[in-house]
Amino acid sequence: MKFERSSGILLHPTSLPGRFGIGDLGPAAYRFLDALASANCRLWQVLPLGPTGYGDSPYQCFSAFAGNPYLISPELLYEEGLLDRADLETLPSFPAARVEYGQVIPWKLHLLARAFERLPRFPHLQEAFDLFRQAEKEWVDDFALFMALKEAHHGRPWYEWESGLRLRHPATLSAARRDLEQILNRHIFYQFLFFRQWNALRAYAHARNIRVIGDLPLFVAYDSADVWAHAELFRLDAEGRPVVVAGVPPDVFSATGQRWGNPIYRWEAHQAQGFAWWVERMRMALRLADFVRIDHFRGLAACWEIPADSPTAERGAWVPAPGAELLESLQRALGNDLPLIAEDLGVITEDVVALRERFHLPGMKILQFAFSGPENPFLPHHYPTHCVVYSGTHDNDTAQGWWESAPPAEKDFARRYLPTDGRFFARDLLRAAWASVAVFAIAPMQDVLELGSWARMNYPSRPEGNWAWRMEEGAFGEPVMERLREWNYLYSR
Repeated sequence: MKFERSSGILLHPTSLPGRFGIGDLGPAAYRFLDALASANCRLWQVLPLGPTGYGDSPYQCFSAFAGNPYLISPELLYEEGLLDRADLETLPSFPAARVEYGQVIPWKLHLLARAFERLPRFPHLQEAFDLFRQAEKEWVDDFALFMALKEAHHGRPWYEWESGLRLRHPATLSAARRDLEQILNRHIFYQFLFFRQWNALRAYAHARNIRVIGDLPLFVAYDSADVWAHAELFRLDAEGRPVVVAGVPPDVFSATGQRWGNPIYRWEAHQAQGFAWWVERMRMALRLADFVRIDHFRGLAACWEIPADSPTAERGAWVPAPGAELLESLQRALGNDLPLIAEDLGVITEDVVALRERFHLPGMKILQFAFSGPENPFLPHHYPTHCVVYSGTHDNDTAQGWWESAPPAEKDFARRYLPTDGRFFARDLLRAAWASVAVFAIAPMQDVLELGSWARMNYPSRPEGNWAWRMEEGAFGEPVMERLREWNYLYSR
């Protein structure tokens, strides 16, 4: 897909406003797309859409293929007759600006279970569900069994299950499918609802000339259906325990590095299968989005492997990965012109740059990182056209928060470069992004709304309390849209 000069907003669906505690794919999402179109923005970027677990991180999902059932809209289920009006009145109100996962999730799962019970009343939905199940059989059966078993084990991770289930003995799995049939079917139904609502929302975006940028984490969660069902593709021992895990080494941000804990791929097994799992994973990603950002792209050149028994990321090594061979396999299966964005941040070496350039992938430029001096590569006067500029990402402080806590020398340089007096720093930063030569200009909604650090989405070193910011109803109103509309006109976006 061709990259055309345009702009957009990074806003995960959980951050949409609404009365159900967690933003979803319902009416507020459609209103957001209307506002985006009114501002003449043509891009909507989201975080990974998979089913989240403990910590609520969209980068640690139970599946690389499934959708998050917590994003399913109760209001849309009501419109289809799968819920009654009374079902929607049972949830207490929550603060507008913060997601309340722990309280909302049990309530939403209860609603989804009620919708499943009512499915037989609607023959047209039952028929659509049966077709979905057959079409998605290759991944959804294993995922649904994984979730049914997790439910039967009170949420415990698969590597703590009994050996027959943990190691997938055929007779044990057959007995589990029989015993848990209804629970398994219910989880497939949740996936049917998610894809039904997401596909309708994306079609609505396309009708308004808006394209979706999705997000594909390089690694998958250890406690996931992918690792459980395809252990041979990961560096695990005979009992299913990781031998090494992923992360990044110590740097100026962390003296001990970051130990993510994701299992490392057994690349030789992927090569022997022609990267079939990766092809299907990317095929799914491109069903959900028009462009896909590959998170931690540098891991396709080499990744930091940490011994699984190491509590920090200090002990490890950079180990080469067959990124070129993988991307060639994706091109053969999905087309040469892959609509991918390389998240090329962090410790970027020549091999990472060479890999990105060989496949003509745009990299990322973060304006918050730019103000150390005139030679800083994140300053707009250094950009190539084929890149994506962001004011910041989900891992950064908000633009306004950065300004309030930045080192004096960087603030002084930013004041002179933009130029700005700091009163409307976020606004001035976004304008610089829009004016740049970068093909895409993207801003988190928090920066569009000029919010402070309290609205930050994620602190990478903090295991809890992240992903919880929610936009207030009406915040993305006409004054904000008019500002974006003007910039899109002035800078041909």
